[in-house]
Amino acid sequence: MSLVLKSGFTFDYDNLYGEGKVTDADLAFYADDLKKAHEAMKVMRKNGFIRGHLSKDGEPEKVLFSQTPYIEDGHINSPASIARLKELGKHAQEHTDVLISLGIGGSFLGNKVLFDVHCGELWNSLSNEQRDNYPRIYFSGNNIDPRRTGDIINHLKDVAQIKKTHGGQPLRIMLLVISKSGGTLDTMSNFMVMYDEFMKADNVEVEVVAVTDPNEAKPTLLKKLAMDKGWKQFAVPDGVGGRFTVFTEVGLTLAACIGFDIENFLAGARDMDAACQNDDLWQNPAMLNAALKFAASEKHGRDIEVMMPYGDYLKSVSEWYIQLLAESLGKQFNKEGKEVCYGRTPVVAVGTTDMHAQTQQHQEGKLNKVVQFIRVDKWADDLVIPNVFPDVKKLADIAGVTMGAALEVARQSNADALASNKRYSAVFALPELTPYHLGELLYLLAMSVAYEGELADVDAFDQPGVEAYKRIMGPKLQALKG
Repeated sequence: MSLVLKSGFTFDYDNLYGEGKVTDADLAFYADDLKKAHEAMKVMRKNGFIRGHLSKDGEPEKVLFSQTPYIEDGHINSPASIARLKELGKHAQEHTDVLISLGIGGSFLGNKVLFDVHCGELWNSLSNEQRDNYPRIYFSGNNIDPRRTGDIINHLKDVAQIKKTHGGQPLRIMLLVISKSGGTLDTMSNFMVMYDEFMKADNVEVEVVAVTDPNEAKPTLLKKLAMDKGWKQFAVPDGVGGRFTVFTEVGLTLAACIGFDIENFLAGARDMDAACQNDDLWQNPAMLNAALKFAASEKHGRDIEVMMPYGDYLKSVSEWYIQLLAESLGKQFNKEGKEVCYGRTPVVAVGTTDMHAQTQQHQEGKLNKVVQFIRVDKWADDLVIPNVFPDVKKLADIAGVTMGAALEVARQSNADALASNKRYSAVFALPELTPYHLGELLYLLAMSVAYEGELADVDAFDQPGVEAYKRIMGPKLQALKG
């Protein structure tokens, strides 16, 4: 059983729904809640209102992520903002050798997805011509790790000296610093260390692009620095939590600087949003996904979701999803203030790697998991396994098929084995790994947690648990200086 969109994107839920799994009776039990959730999504799209949602300061706050796929005047993404992103991309092509993306949470995880899917692991090893003159990319600011930060600094200083030795121009470094508050400890500590080191370094030119809250009346620390120093500025928009910002300038600034097709990415999200407006549960991918996962958790105790894409460069999708599910739905209190301690636990996996690491637990451990597979139907530049050792039967047996086909056989075998032992799973299938289909997938997952928040009666758009450690950490840091 599956839901197939016009684009070819498929949600196969055969191993999640039916006898011995989530049943019609389970879904009927939540029928009224599903109708209310769907109506809530309509209201959210129309005016940004979500019942019970407040900002971290306790003030009413709109939820606007469903607006982001639509490039329109007055929207978060407008024709003018897309034009500015294209200008940034052209500038990076012509005037930047190295870009360091500094951010944490959604300001790192979404960007890493776009990078991995578009660039792959060996991007920095490609020639300028192979990269179409887009810069080499490094990520930082997603941990306060002195060794890794120092390694990046020392490596790039060495690169600058090699250029100087060979009579080259200074190494042109762009620091793309992303922080809504402008005071994020992890990001800003790395930024300040790198900014200081590179400004003092020999044969290095430094440029800063700041992505932060655009409010000029009450500027953030980063906004004020950007205004004072004349840095290029882009926006972390109001109404879009960090885990949803891959569809905004938070993710799209990096996308522009690697030549990623922003407009097709948003088109995929836009078409998925259209599908998710269908009133019919069985034709609405996000509502169906949320309903099946919620029922599996509440009726069958399957409250762990293993996100398991098949393909190395999709592992970061799983890591992005961890934040999306954990921050959106891991809530102590419901919208009425009652303690519920709701939240399904997300787990990162990747196939086939974790078939040799986690699958033993998935197959025979506690009956508390849904394994969510992601597959790519057609791989670009697929490789045929050659018959280079015809006298070795075991190796000859796997020759003659493509690696993509072998990968899918492995995934199917995993799914079949799980089903044979009462284990739940489902599949998101992308026809090809393109910006359009990636936009479909990420938007489906984002909209799914919005639906599930309504089903669970929790605010899917706040993160009060994150604020708790921040309140403790501030004084502790000040005490270090005392």
